[in-house]
Amino acid sequence: MPITITLRDTIESDLPVFFEHESDPDAVFMAAFTAKDPSDRDAFYAHWKRILADPTVIIKTILVDGRVAGSVLSYEDEGKPEVSYWIGKEYWGRGIATRALAEFLISGNKVRPIHARAAKDNLASLRVLAKCGFIITGEAKGFANARGTEIEELVLTLSTAVPDPVEGGA
Repeated sequence: MPITITLRDTIESDLPVFFEHESDPDAVFMAAFTAKDPSDRDAFYAHWKRILADPTVIIKTILVDGRVAGSVLSYEDEGKPEVSYWIGKEYWGRGIATRALAEFLISGNKVRPIHARAAKDNLASLRVLAKCGFIITGEAKGFANARGTEIEELVLTLSTAVPDPVEGGA
């Protein structure tokens, strides 16, 4: 049976699920650039309330067969549009991140160029971004709270439309 993936506006009642996803130790390590203390529920909610109140942020909740599976959003970083997403660990490896990001880039945020960042060793996220048409345009180093050290990250850019169709898992 095919998986149904939909995007909808994020609502406050999605936050408990996001908190569980974003405090999972494996996911935190993979993402690398996270909150100083991913288990700090109060800091998490304060951060997300700021995101939800920011009119420049476009944010969607990813639903898989009607269940909250993650989020995808775009925001401005130093005047440049950037995209980010987070998928619950139970949804990894099924193509959900790729399909959700592609849908977001087709219907949620059509601004181009748009940028993304990923830890250089986060191969799954780099595959998702590549399948959605992003290309590596730079490298940087930054302090990764999740790892307690400075690590390398890749900067990626999408300058054109999302490839159609986006297929495969990641």
